[in-house]
Amino acid sequence: MTVARAVWNQIQSNDHRLMRRVHRWRAPRWFRILMIVATRGGDGWLWYAFGLILLLCGGEQRFVAIGAAASSAAAGIILFRALKRTSRRKRPCEIEPHCWAAILPPDKYSFPSGHAITAFAVAISVGLFYPYLQTCLLAAAFLIAVSRIILGMHFLSDVIAGSAIGVGLGFISFHIFAVL
Repeated sequence: MTVARAVWNQIQSNDHRLMRRVHRWRAPRWFRILMIVATRGGDGWLWYAFGLILLLCGGEQRFVAIGAAASSAAAGIILFRALKRTSRRKRPCEIEPHCWAAILPPDKYSFPSGHAITAFAVAISVGLFYPYLQTCLLAAAFLIAVSRIILGMHFLSDVIAGSAIGVGLGFISFHIFAVL
């Protein structure tokens, strides 16, 4: 067995172990509601609303910040669609039913998390233009990413990979748009 295969098998084993624990956990009602709201925010409406607020109140750099966020999110969408078609990894909710979440996945495959990519791409790119908003943006991105695991849409490794990709895209986009 190759080292890469052994590492991947260990990652999958850990992912499945965590999935079973999360799926059997009966979370408090407030937490379940928070996770559903967070994941629905990551569907896009939160970022559109935030973009509108930036457009109205964002000051001189609002167009550049919105451009950076939109480009990093668009690049993330293109990238996660290509990676999902390549990986074809089943979602946790397909492998084992979830005890309390009845949310349908937006597409068929799990790896990587598109919600995490988009959330971190937007949070990083905008947060670098508006440092005083960065903590709130990162908290929102983190909640969206965690909600995908808790709701059985993704494995931990899907969300970690998606978050890392989103952070990278956010930094790249910021540096491209900051010179404009």
